[in-house]
Amino acid sequence: MASAYVGCTVDFLLCKGTGRVLFLFANSAARPYNKSMDKNIAITFPDGRTIAARNEVTPLSLLSDFEQKDEAILAVRVNNEIQPLDFPVSINANIEPVYANSPAGAAIYRRSLCFVLGAAAHICFPGARLLVGHSLGHGYYYTLDTGAPFTQEQARTLKAQMEKLIAEDHPIASGYISYKDACDNFESLGLSETRKQLNYRCPGQVRVNTLADFTDLYFGPLVYRTGLLSVFDLMSYHEGFLLRFPMHTQTDKLRQFEDEPKLFEIYRRYKDWGKRLDVTSVASLNQLIHDRKVNDFINITETLQTRCIAGIADQILARGTARVVLIAGPSSSGKTTTSKKLAMQLEAVGYQPKVIALDNYYVGREQTPRDEHGNYDYECLEALNIQLLNENLIDLFAGKTIKTPSYDFHDGISYFSGETMALGEHDILVMEGIHGLNDKLTPLIPPEKKFKIYLSALTQLNLDDHNRISTSDNRLVRRIVRDAHFRGKSAADTIAMWNNVRKGERLHIFPFQNNADAMLNTALDYEISVLKVYAEPLLHCVTPLQREYAEASRLLQFLNYFSTIPETAVPAHSIIREFIGGSAFRY
Repeated sequence: MASAYVGCTVDFLLCKGTGRVLFLFANSAARPYNKSMDKNIAITFPDGRTIAARNEVTPLSLLSDFEQKDEAILAVRVNNEIQPLDFPVSINANIEPVYANSPAGAAIYRRSLCFVLGAAAHICFPGARLLVGHSLGHGYYYTLDTGAPFTQEQARTLKAQMEKLIAEDHPIASGYISYKDACDNFESLGLSETRKQLNYRCPGQVRVNTLADFTDLYFGPLVYRTGLLSVFDLMSYHEGFLLRFPMHTQTDKLRQFEDEPKLFEIYRRYKDWGKRLDVTSVASLNQLIHDRKVNDFINITETLQTRCIAGIADQILARGTARVVLIAGPSSSGKTTTSKKLAMQLEAVGYQPKVIALDNYYVGREQTPRDEHGNYDYECLEALNIQLLNENLIDLFAGKTIKTPSYDFHDGISYFSGETMALGEHDILVMEGIHGLNDKLTPLIPPEKKFKIYLSALTQLNLDDHNRISTSDNRLVRRIVRDAHFRGKSAADTIAMWNNVRKGERLHIFPFQNNADAMLNTALDYEISVLKVYAEPLLHCVTPLQREYAEASRLLQFLNYFSTIPETAVPAHSIIREFIGGSAFRY
């Protein structure tokens, strides 16, 4: 394999205020020395210290200059963009370490572990395709495309090879190779979907990660040595196996595995559907766009989702005793549109749906609990008037008329507007909100009167065989587009609050997903190609002076792999219209 790092120059650092000269080997492209090329650059650390460097340096050579912590430094922020430790810095830069116990560090650890798994599978099972699936129980589900289930013996063999590569502490290098070399490498390694992607994204040079003779596309920084990846497990699961990794809050051990059988079954059915259509990767989608066949695929994906919603309406009808449908899901999973589409399907089977918004039951700012930072916590269960909600439901089911509450978000007060509601014989309530699956929301309502639905945006597409599309990324792109379009927020604003949103999901939604009577996948495999048109200009407005630049840059790189689809191809009733506008529904 050809590499960009085929030579180096000896540079030096002059530490200001001490007069110390530190000699360093800085990776750079091989070139003849020319004194006129010399230049000084300033490297500034988080504590304000600045050092002067000649030409370029790598963060790896600066590790001893960072504040020492118990956690390993896995990468660095260079002017608010996360880069691997072998990245050549040749401009004035603010540099900040990325530690293993940070969310960004955890993502790097996971990505690196997946890369080592790919290298191990290449050694153990040459010629077999390793296929990544979705996340499950702090791990990723994988299959080996051999036509047979993955065995316990194969799992032991693969895990032993990973442990060997990690114990030998191999370097992991990042760099650029020519387009032709990249095509040749991926063909020789049997990475067919990765090679196929280069038909629709054709840079003159391709950034890759390399471990010994194994090469894969660069989708983000990796650790610089395999020895940093000692905490992991590999366990057989269904027809494949799980690669398990630690949480960023406990980097030295794995959390006990918690199965999610309902979610896994939904994903498996959806993945099988993608295989039957032969659209399992972004490259396959790009080929449909290139061949002008994507409209048929759009219609098929929309029809499948409608059929799934209709199936849930049939389940509710079959239950017979349900009087309220509770819909929950993480941010931007499409709860509002799903509620409206489900209401249509319920009408088709004989119900008269009515909606009560859970937001109307906020207790008011004065009674709202505060989080650990002293801010109002509107996402906790105690922010809702549980007693009033249950009293209203009991009265409605008894045939009584209730006064429906309202909530003024501007003034933070609960009030009654004079609106009333009653349920007829064929009426059914539809309520959506983050606590819908938590039985503490409706403790006075018998289980047989409730039907609970969990939504998740589980795209079955992968970027390629080894690199998955995160459910969170799919939802974040949706949210960035919607917040800009309907709420006047910048991409940086949305990114800044995303970690808090996800924290609320982990506390109030994900622990209860197995309580659902039905699960619905709201992802549409073509949607990111549509959202890209709106998201890219917003993300380009995030500057390197903003901390959110790292995430904006990562998302731009992610979106770069998708060809675009115009919004005119999106049906008026599509869930995507909730985020880009132009929906046939009123919100």
